[in-house]
Amino acid sequence: MNGVLFEALVYLAAGVISVPLAKRLGLGSVLGYLLAGVVVGPHLLNLTGRPEDVMSFAEFGVVILLFLIGLEVRPALLWRMKTAIFGLGAAQMLGTAALLAAAAAALGLDWRTALAAGLILAMSSTAIVLQSLDEKGLRQGAVGEAAFGVLLFQDLSVIPLFALLPLLGHGAVAADRGLLASLPAWVRALCVIGAVTAVIVGGRYLTQPLFRYIAAARLREIFTASALLLVVAVAALMEAVGLSPALGAFLAGVVLAESEFRRELETDIEPFRGLLLGLFFITVGAALDLQLVAQRPLLVAGLMAGLIALKVLAMYGAARLFRTPAKTAATIGVALAQGGEFAFVLLGFAVGAQVLPPELSRLFTAVIAVSMAASPLLLVLFERVVLSRVRDRDEPEQLPFDDRDPDVIVAGFGRFGQIAARLLIAHNFKVVTLESSIEQIEIIRRFGWRVHYGDASRIDLLRAAGADKAKLLLVAIDDRDKAVEMVETAREVFPNLTVLARAYDRRHAYELLREGAAVVERETFEGALNFGRRALVKLGVPERQALKSAVVFREHDKALFEKLAPLAGEEERYIMASRDSRETMEKLLRAEMTRLREEEEDAAAAPGQVEARREQV
Repeated sequence: MNGVLFEALVYLAAGVISVPLAKRLGLGSVLGYLLAGVVVGPHLLNLTGRPEDVMSFAEFGVVILLFLIGLEVRPALLWRMKTAIFGLGAAQMLGTAALLAAAAAALGLDWRTALAAGLILAMSSTAIVLQSLDEKGLRQGAVGEAAFGVLLFQDLSVIPLFALLPLLGHGAVAADRGLLASLPAWVRALCVIGAVTAVIVGGRYLTQPLFRYIAAARLREIFTASALLLVVAVAALMEAVGLSPALGAFLAGVVLAESEFRRELETDIEPFRGLLLGLFFITVGAALDLQLVAQRPLLVAGLMAGLIALKVLAMYGAARLFRTPAKTAATIGVALAQGGEFAFVLLGFAVGAQVLPPELSRLFTAVIAVSMAASPLLLVLFERVVLSRVRDRDEPEQLPFDDRDPDVIVAGFGRFGQIAARLLIAHNFKVVTLESSIEQIEIIRRFGWRVHYGDASRIDLLRAAGADKAKLLLVAIDDRDKAVEMVETAREVFPNLTVLARAYDRRHAYELLREGAAVVERETFEGALNFGRRALVKLGVPERQALKSAVVFREHDKALFEKLAPLAGEEERYIMASRDSRETMEKLLRAEMTRLREEEEDAAAAPGQVEARREQV
C-alpha cells in the first residue's frame, strides 16, 4: 500500500477510535488524540514511520489556529482586554519564567541556559487550552477571557524571544533557519522587516479587492481555496525568512480582523483547524520518546510535576495580583499548566543558537509532551475534585424548545430583558428566553419562568431556538462586546430577523446600529429621566411642568443622538457638538419651564385678568 495513504489511514483511524472513547470517559478530545499518537507511534505499534515526516504538515493546524485567533484580535478587543493581555499576560510570563529559571539554576544549569529554559517552558499550549475550555464550557466566562489574554500575550512574545535567545547562546544560529540563513545579519533583518511589511500592506490593501473579485464568482469552494491559499502563502513567506509560520498567520489574521470577509474566512477555515489540530496532537503523542521516559521515569515525572506546580503557582499569583477570585485564578492556573506548541519550535531554535545542549532539549521535549498529555486529565481531575460540587448544584436543567415557531427571542433574561419579555408575553406573543447565568436561571425558574440555559451568542443555539423563523431578536445581555458581536452575527446569519439591542451608553448604541441593529435602547436612559422628573416634583416643581420637561429632554436627546451619529468616531468634533447641544438643551428647558409657569399663573388668575393679558399680547 502507498506509504502516504497507509499513514493517512492510520492517523484517521486512530483519531476516529480514540477520541470518542476519550470523550465518553470524560477525558476530552485532546488527550484522546495524544494517547492515539502514543499507541500508533514508533515506540509501540510503529504504524506511523517517523513522526517528523508528518509533524511539518500537522503543524499547519497550529498555523490555522493562530490565523483564526488573529481574526478575533480587533482593536476594540485589544482595548477591552488590555488588562488581561498586557497586564495579566505579562505578569504570568515574567513570573513563570523567573520561577522556572530559578529552579533550573538551582538544579545546576548555567544562568543563561536556565533563563532560556524558563522563557521557553513558560509557554502554554494555545490549542490544548482553548479546545479544553471549549469542551468544559469555560471559554466564554472569566476563565476563558483571562486564559485567552495570557495565551495571546505568549503568542506575541515569541517574536522577541527569537531575537533574545541567540543573545544567551555561545555561537551563531545554525544555518538551516530559512532560505536567508547564509546572508549577513543586516540583510536577514531587512528581509524579515520586508516580509512583515508585505503581510501588513498586502492584507490591508490587496486582499479586499481580491476577495470581492472571488466572491463575485459565487463559488464557495473557490473562496475556501483562496482563504487556505492566503494562510499557506503567509506561512511560507515567514518560514522563508526564518520566522515562525504560525506567527505569520497570526499577523495576517490580525490585519484581516476588520475585513468585511472576516466571518466568511472563519467559517471556511474552521473545519480544517479541528482536523489538522487533531493530527498535530497525534504526532506530538507519536513523537514522545518513550525510551527516554522508560529509562528515566522518575526524572521526567519529577520535572513534569515541578513544571506544572510552578506554572500553576505563578499563574495563580498573577491572577490574584489582578484581584481575580481564588477559584477562578486556580482554574486558570491549572488550564495553563502544560508546555506549549511554540516550546517545541523554540527548543529547536535554542539548540541551533547553542543556548541548550541537544540532550537537554530532548529531555525538555519529553517533559513538555508528557505535560501536554497530562493537562486535559489534570483539568478533568481539578473539575471533579474542586468544581464538581458547585457545578452539580448549579447546573440547570436543559429544557427542550417548543415546536411552535417563536415570534420573539430574548437573549438575556436579567433585570432588563425580563421587563421587555413580560410586556410581549402579556400581548400573547410567543417568546423564547435565553440566559447564560446559572445563578440567574436558578432564581427566575423558582418564579415559574421557562428560561433556556445557554450562551445566546452561539449560532447553533439561536437556530435551535427558532431564530430562522422568529420576527424579532431582543439582545438584552449586559456584555457590551458580546452584544455587538451577537448583533453582527445575527444580521449576517439570519437576515430576515429584526434585531433590537440593549445599549450600555450612547457610543455603544452607535456601535450596535453600525452592526445592523434596527432599534437600540440605552439601558439607563428612561429610568434616569423618570428619576430626574420625580426629583423635580420633590423640589416643588408642579407635576405637569416636570413631565413636560422630561418630554422636551427626551425629544431633544433623540434629535441629538441622530445628529451626532456621523461624529461618533471623531473624538474632538463629537465633544464640541455635545457641548453645544447641552447648552441648547438647557435653554430649551428654561424656556419651556417659563412658558408653563406663565400658563399656570394664567389659569389661576381671574378670567378678566386673563382676557386683559391676552389683549396686551
